[in-house]
Amino acid sequence: MSEPLIQLHKLNREFPAGESMLRVLDDVDLTIEAGEFVAIIGASGSGKSTLMNILGCLDRPSGGSYRVSGRETSALEPDELAALRREHFGFIFQRYHLLSELTALANTEIPAIYAGQTPAQRQTRAAALLGRLGMSDRLDHRPGQLSGGQQQRVSIARAMMNGADVILADEPTGALDTHSSEEVLRILRELHDSGKTVIIVTHDPGVAALAERTIEISDGRIVSDKRSEPSGNKPANGDAPAEERRSFARVGSWRAQVDRFREAFKMALRSMRAHKVRTFLTMLGIIIGIASVVSVVALGTGSQQKVLANISSLGTNTLEIFPGKDFGDVRSGKITTLVISDANQLAKQPYVAAVTPTVTTTDTIRFGSQEANAQVNGVGAQYFEAKGTKLAQGRLFDADSVRDMTQEVVIDENTRKTLFDNIEGSPVGRVILVGDVFCRIIGVTEQQQGGFGASNRLSVYLPYTTVQARFLGDQTLRSITVRVAESTETDLAEQLVTTFLTQRHGSKDFFILNTDDIRKTITSTTQTLALLIAAIAVISLVVGGIGVMNIMLVSVSERVSEIGVRMAVGARQSDILQQFLIEAVLVCLIGGVLGILAALGFGALFSLLGSSFQLIYSTSSIVLAFVSSSLIGIVFGYLPARNASMLDPVVALSRD
Repeated sequence: MSEPLIQLHKLNREFPAGESMLRVLDDVDLTIEAGEFVAIIGASGSGKSTLMNILGCLDRPSGGSYRVSGRETSALEPDELAALRREHFGFIFQRYHLLSELTALANTEIPAIYAGQTPAQRQTRAAALLGRLGMSDRLDHRPGQLSGGQQQRVSIARAMMNGADVILADEPTGALDTHSSEEVLRILRELHDSGKTVIIVTHDPGVAALAERTIEISDGRIVSDKRSEPSGNKPANGDAPAEERRSFARVGSWRAQVDRFREAFKMALRSMRAHKVRTFLTMLGIIIGIASVVSVVALGTGSQQKVLANISSLGTNTLEIFPGKDFGDVRSGKITTLVISDANQLAKQPYVAAVTPTVTTTDTIRFGSQEANAQVNGVGAQYFEAKGTKLAQGRLFDADSVRDMTQEVVIDENTRKTLFDNIEGSPVGRVILVGDVFCRIIGVTEQQQGGFGASNRLSVYLPYTTVQARFLGDQTLRSITVRVAESTETDLAEQLVTTFLTQRHGSKDFFILNTDDIRKTITSTTQTLALLIAAIAVISLVVGGIGVMNIMLVSVSERVSEIGVRMAVGARQSDILQQFLIEAVLVCLIGGVLGILAALGFGALFSLLGSSFQLIYSTSSIVLAFVSSSLIGIVFGYLPARNASMLDPVVALSRD
């Protein structure tokens, strides 16, 4: 003997009422066979709607047993209950519960989307169902453009979409006029005649009289169960017309997933369009956060490049070798082991790009009536390359000048201003007196930072051989400047130079100033500052994410009825989760793209202002910002989306 279609045994349902529990259904026993036409009647508050919700798996009983085709529903998972609603039940609601953003055709299609029908197949079937119900000319109309009777017909077509075995109608004529009510009842009768099991909840005895079986419920108990003679034109169970059977093909699981994703994506876009201002304000936090992060990274990179360029003008990647143990060593003047041959031998080492001996003295320089104290630097031909000094006018002396001990002098910008500021023409070619030596100016260098606190010093440069012979009368060197090759780390070069000179001198009677330490310190400082500002930008991202979560929670509360409708027609928890998560991610992704564009626009505007400083954008930072906006949507959108998916269908529907 086959199992009854629906079987209830000692079923009860209780709801909290203050500190006690209110029993709405009390030990209900009921069996309904396939193909029956059943009317459940009772006064308001009798429990008939609660019974209908439990029959349709929209609600769960507090106790007792409810079986559908022999399956105990209390043992089913939420998605298994959704499958029952999707495959076996079709719901017709008193208040229609159509989605206002969708057309009549799209509303009818919803159950088939979750059932996995192909787009072409479900559109054809939905159009055919609406045509049979006299709605062919209203397929593209939205619920607000339809009358109450027309909306109920769309609701009936939706209930029939998946070829449900059981049609559940809750007060299907309660909100309709007499003519529309007669049409709906005629359609229900036709559904029953085609082999469907039809269950109507009503308080109208006239409507109940159309059924073959009338069940009266009062105070949560069945008080009457009457049967009338069945109509003679009802086909036997299982002999439903072909178009009413659930014989349509399903698409593969991957295609079904794609269709459900497409539907969720469309609904997310509709919701965003319907609330443009709210959506933009939600995005604004993400836009500001992403723009801040990208701009800060670009500012940090640009700052580092600018700092490195400035440091390069000081002569970065160089080693300054001095006699003695350290600055301030009183015995350093007595050390005479730092000589020209040291510089010559260092120049042969593979890790050295340029070497220049240096000697210095201070003397008076004169031109006409102008005179000033200046530092006289005796340097080699590679000095200017090693120090990164740039030429403003004239030329620099070369190796021949060093060999011939020429009286050629290169002056800096400060010297030019001091001696020649009030004189027309270029100083190049003019003769000045350096101490007691007449020297011809061959070049002028650009303004250069010479070190901390040294930018106002006057400096002139002569071949070191000239300074040794004509100013000092001594062959020892004040220092040797070594520019390290780009392929060698400066710290390693310092170790190699130390070892090399120690072996030559027999002891370590020198010390080395590694100018790269300055670069590293300043670079580290700029990185720290950039990290600090980036942390502030990240905080703004988090704040934007919290804003997304708050708005999505509001969106869930506003769309509870929609969630209930989708669950009633068979949406899984994962379908609802996916829909709201897509919306959150879309908001953040669009906000992320706009934030990146805003950051790039800020950089372009900055360049138009004519500043020599530039923002340097990196692809990695832009990609990271884009990924971050996606993660924000997922992380902060998950909780609202999960809350939506966990809603009880009957609770969601009751909030309309």
